[in-house]
Amino acid sequence: MAKQGSYLGGMRSLIWLCLAILLAACANMGRPEGGARDETPPRFVRSDPQPGATNVTKTRLVVYFDENIQLEDAFSKVVVSPAQKQQPSVSANGKRLTVDIRDTLIADATYTIDFADAIKDLNEGNVLDGFALDFSTGDSIDSLRISGMVLQAENLEPAQGMLVGVYSNLSDTAITTLPFERIARTNQYGHFTIRNLKPVPYRVYAINDLNRDYHWDRSEDVAFYDSLVIPTVEPIFVSDTLYASSGEDSIVERAGVRYLPNDILLSWFNVGYKPHYLSDYKRVDRRRITLAFGAPADSLPRVTIADGAPGIGRDISEWALLKANATLDSLEYWICDTTVLASDSLRLSISYFKTDTTDQLAWTNDTLRFFYREQAKKVNKKEKKDEEPRFTVDSISGDTTFLPPADLEYLTIQAVGSTTQELNKPLRISTNLPLADVNYKGVRLEVLEDTLWKEVKADLVPDSADILLMKRIDYDWKGGTKYRLTVDSLAFTSIYGPWNKDFKHEFTVKNLEDYSNIKFVLPGLDSLQAVVQLLNAADVVVYEGIKLPEEGSVDMRFIAPGTYYARLFIDSNANGKWDTGNPIDSVLTQPEEVYYFAKKLDLKKNWDIEQTWNIDELAIDVQKPYAIKKNRPKLKRGEAPPVDEDEDADDDNYNPFDRTGRNNSGTSGSNRNTSTGSGSNGMRRTNF
Repeated sequence: MAKQGSYLGGMRSLIWLCLAILLAACANMGRPEGGARDETPPRFVRSDPQPGATNVTKTRLVVYFDENIQLEDAFSKVVVSPAQKQQPSVSANGKRLTVDIRDTLIADATYTIDFADAIKDLNEGNVLDGFALDFSTGDSIDSLRISGMVLQAENLEPAQGMLVGVYSNLSDTAITTLPFERIARTNQYGHFTIRNLKPVPYRVYAINDLNRDYHWDRSEDVAFYDSLVIPTVEPIFVSDTLYASSGEDSIVERAGVRYLPNDILLSWFNVGYKPHYLSDYKRVDRRRITLAFGAPADSLPRVTIADGAPGIGRDISEWALLKANATLDSLEYWICDTTVLASDSLRLSISYFKTDTTDQLAWTNDTLRFFYREQAKKVNKKEKKDEEPRFTVDSISGDTTFLPPADLEYLTIQAVGSTTQELNKPLRISTNLPLADVNYKGVRLEVLEDTLWKEVKADLVPDSADILLMKRIDYDWKGGTKYRLTVDSLAFTSIYGPWNKDFKHEFTVKNLEDYSNIKFVLPGLDSLQAVVQLLNAADVVVYEGIKLPEEGSVDMRFIAPGTYYARLFIDSNANGKWDTGNPIDSVLTQPEEVYYFAKKLDLKKNWDIEQTWNIDELAIDVQKPYAIKKNRPKLKRGEAPPVDEDEDADDDNYNPFDRTGRNNSGTSGSNRNTSTGSGSNGMRRTNF
């Protein structure tokens, strides 16, 4: 019995040991070592109904794959053609995907369910991009396709998730009234394919369909193709590489087809439509009232005193000074009439243009009430003492000088900028209140020569950036020199009476050697006006130059050293700014064309650079450097982001241009050749 008990005890220990090992194995569910990572997206196995099926009556589509799948943002990415009034239900369960169409099926119509890049495998997230299925409710199925790319017109960013559609109805009002006949969505690269088309002419558009009505509303982004498109197909031979078990490979050809056109380039823009209405009004303080409108205006509103203040019917121009922005949709009035200023409540009548229910501007009248009440101020003993009259008595003469109260308001002056002055820009100062009078004898600009300040002649003039509150001095500054601006007390007087204290601003002007200059030579643009912009790493404009029609280049001078990128647009109407387009036939215009220089520009101190820029050397879709792209495609697991050409150049003596640069001091620098080559076969514009 003792032996049997010992035997049973040993068995129990062995069983517990096995259980412990098993539990430890279950707790460490790691990836088996030695296996390659799965980088293959899910593969289609079968569907019900089958792809290309005809005479389909069921509204449920079931698709099977070779592995478990998941859906990403199916509500936005999955689209059905013809466009559906009710969004279809799309769900995934294991290896099965189910689509329930909620609209009634249209007779004799070809249906396409385009999944874009919504499907990916469950474990690794490998995306099945461009997957779509089709079927017909009639005896035949339409099978033609068109494809292309959508970019943002102003900055060449790929349009991700934008709706692209077609009309066989060629009316110029179809885009504003009818739903698209066939649709697709752009993927993360901005690419699209519209499937199951007929061999008939189509108009092609792209929109960001905010209200899901499948046509364009004036507030939505839009793109259109200039020409009618007729889908076609052509036979081609496709080359495949076959690998033998020995590792040897061979190339075989098989028959295939190419669907055309496959290079449609759409550039989206916004027409800038906004309804015009009074969006806000307030009395900021006793001295200021503001009016804000929902859209830019061509004229100012008419504002008069309604009642409750002296001078009923007086126009606002008689008792206030206006500060307005360039588009006249943000207005600030400084009240300068003391009787109006003293009133805590103003009731004003305002007449302005307002967008009515038919989207037309109509003259509108409103009565507005503006309130302002001073907050009761708590005065402690110290403040009360400060308010009492103060004086000093000269110990020798016995003369008494009265001092102003400690809380007396003064007009304040500030220099706009730092103590370092740009060589090519004016000196600007600002005040906190509008000026009523300037005693120019009390304003002096001086230059430091040796150890003495010497006054120089310079005029202080209103600054167009803010005529009420800013002044500037335009002067031919000498690089590396120290200057001083002095404004004596009482030289400035505001419209409310307060004057300024003494003001001094000393500053040093930058040297010419602190800057870099770049000249862009622009072949092929001799008869056109273009605007060249230098951008920072955030794709924001920091410098700008205009190439005139009679010139073949543009000089950009006084550039602070640093890393830049370059953008150019064709200034078709020669107004110096980028203009949007219009998709309506009566005013059909494309937005002004934009191009990017494909490399970064490392500008260094004391260098003059000349750079040839052929805007057609590279395809449009590959011009914008990856480093400043915002709509970047998601990288696959383990995939490194692309590196722009010259991105790793960090040599202090290096300049990324294809010719020798000239140093401002006369010496030459040797620069590496970094020409971009012959371009690519991507999207190109055919004309301006």
